[in-house]
Amino acid sequence: MAPSPFHARFVTSKPSAPPEASALARFGTVDALRGSAMVWMTVFHFCFDLSHFGYWPQDFRGDPFWTVQRTAIVSMFLFCAGLGQALAIDQGLGWARFGRRWVQIAACALLVSAGSYLMFPRSFIYFGVLHGMALMLLLTRVSAGWGRWLWPAGAVALCLPWVAQWALTGPMAELAPHFNGWALNWLGLVSRKPFTEDYVPILPWLGVMWWGMAGGRWLLDRHPQWLRISLPSGLRGLAVLGRWSLSYYMLHQPVLIGLLLAVGWWSGGGARP
Repeated sequence: MAPSPFHARFVTSKPSAPPEASALARFGTVDALRGSAMVWMTVFHFCFDLSHFGYWPQDFRGDPFWTVQRTAIVSMFLFCAGLGQALAIDQGLGWARFGRRWVQIAACALLVSAGSYLMFPRSFIYFGVLHGMALMLLLTRVSAGWGRWLWPAGAVALCLPWVAQWALTGPMAELAPHFNGWALNWLGLVSRKPFTEDYVPILPWLGVMWWGMAGGRWLLDRHPQWLRISLPSGLRGLAVLGRWSLSYYMLHQPVLIGLLLAVGWWSGGGARP
């Protein structure tokens, strides 16, 4: 069987002339999907902030209405990240460009930890979505040549936390304190979730990113025209937002929190921290 165009691109040591950033094709459908996740995330975080400051108390940790939304939003982000890696490799983007973007994500993850520590010192974010994404992007990149095995690998990654929870609450319960501690809970093989404002461990979420990579490969090999569909004018703003997702992610919460603090100050009651 002849190798797919994606596989041929991946196994080639280097493209003859690395493409410049300005020459890279943009895929409006992927950008719009990522932008849709950003809008949904903004609404979710605004509701969370309203609850945090006492304007509209909600149970974001236990109410399925909120926990299911969080799962869907994170899944969209990580699927798009895997899809983006498939497209990047297909266009010949090498490790140098990947490394520059990875450093930006890792640095932003550290800023999130620092900022969350100021607001939530007892439950600050030490392995949230950006922390997980930084490590998962590396794993996805090095496993890009797995081909069709990415689909079953993703399924295994999604199932492993369930197996681990069963084992650590049953026959291997004596190991639970080790896997639940900070040293290992970033793997996601825990019997209980840690007390933190955002927790996106490697497992099961690596499975979502692997499926994004596999889905991107499938689209490139079978239906590349779907990626280049011209967006209606009403959706082009979502595509622009999706192209600036990291910057928007880092800025939206400070802006939302600042607005709520300003409203509290203006009304004279003040927001409850």
